[in-house]
Amino acid sequence: MTNNRTFGSVVVTHHMRQLLILSAAIALALIAFATSAYAHAVTAGDKGYIMEVSGMKLIPFMYLGAKHMVTGYDHLLFLFGVVFFLYKMKHIGIYVSLFALGHSTTMLAGVYFNWNFNSYLVDTIIGLSVVYKALDNLGAFQRWFGFQPNTKIAVLVFGFFHGLGLATKILDYNIAKDGLLPNLLSFNVGVELGQLIALGMILIVMGYWRKSPSFWKHAYTANVVMMSAGFILMGYQITGYFVA
Repeated sequence: MTNNRTFGSVVVTHHMRQLLILSAAIALALIAFATSAYAHAVTAGDKGYIMEVSGMKLIPFMYLGAKHMVTGYDHLLFLFGVVFFLYKMKHIGIYVSLFALGHSTTMLAGVYFNWNFNSYLVDTIIGLSVVYKALDNLGAFQRWFGFQPNTKIAVLVFGFFHGLGLATKILDYNIAKDGLLPNLLSFNVGVELGQLIALGMILIVMGYWRKSPSFWKHAYTANVVMMSAGFILMGYQITGYFVA
């Protein structure tokens, strides 16, 4: 199943241009704040805890995992894009499970086997995942290139990079080897619980929005704003790579 939508020829009115500019400005402000305050939703306090704690701490790491997912703006943007045009729970379950599989695999393996990749480059690809999903929702690939990428494979592959992004952050904090595997597994359980919470909130909002006449009126704008947010995330990470 593919979940692309073609919007046809879209007439951008003056009102829509104003809405796009305002939405992009809000997205820029939110991402700028979030980027300065979080690194994959790992706060300074959480960072200190990860660096100092030793031994098996299942509940704290489960909490950190859930917090990471619920407050991780990059993950939430991608997840929002993935379910934007998915209506059946069966399809939502398939795509979210693929994302979870990818995310969990590289997060666990990356930390356990010490895969130390450049975090700026990985986070740039994570920003690209948001851009990709917005373009996919807009039907851009079919319209521009005449083909539709396999959306399931794309979600799985980008899930790998989302998990790798978190792994690079955890490795930077020199997490203790004592209790590493159970703590990582507990963290991952928390991530999945957080994803279910975030998904539930997104689906509730989307459920109400889809019933209103404004959904199809503003679906195009919403995906353009999401794409802009992805480009902003990419730009921030590319800049960090060259100036760090």
